[in-house]
Amino acid sequence: MTVADRFPQSILFCCDHNSVRSPIAEGLMKKLYGQRAYVQSAGVRNDHEIDGFSIAVSEEIGVELSRHRSRSFDEMEQWGDELGGFDLIVALTPASRRRALELTRYAHIEVEYWPIMDPTGLGESREEKLKAYRRARDQIRDRILARFGPPTREDAAEAMP
Repeated sequence: MTVADRFPQSILFCCDHNSVRSPIAEGLMKKLYGQRAYVQSAGVRNDHEIDGFSIAVSEEIGVELSRHRSRSFDEMEQWGDELGGFDLIVALTPASRRRALELTRYAHIEVEYWPIMDPTGLGESREEKLKAYRRARDQIRDRILARFGPPTREDAAEAMP
């Protein structure tokens, strides 16, 4: 049985800075599936705080990100969250895919690559920027649902605050 045949017990979403795409993925996963899996996110680097537009478009669908603190792969390991403890790593950017594959080359951890558009820098007005971030959020949501299936009633109950 491969990880694709069952629901992973632990999932790490990663992107470049852990400030836009991977926090959205982490928040969505927790909202949809509750405690069904241990879910975290990280970036190749930690040189940005959580992006305000990410917070705004996540809030629109009931996902709270304002308390998210960005962290890098290196910080994760320093804080005791070893990559070997994850069943699945989902890389959302080319750089995070390279880093995840490099860090897991001696471990039996599945790394999936989901190319999600980078909404930063798109759009001139606030509304255009929000539209770009919504597209990225919706891409992530669609990939999560396609990969993990629809949430169950039990998942939804566990996800309630």
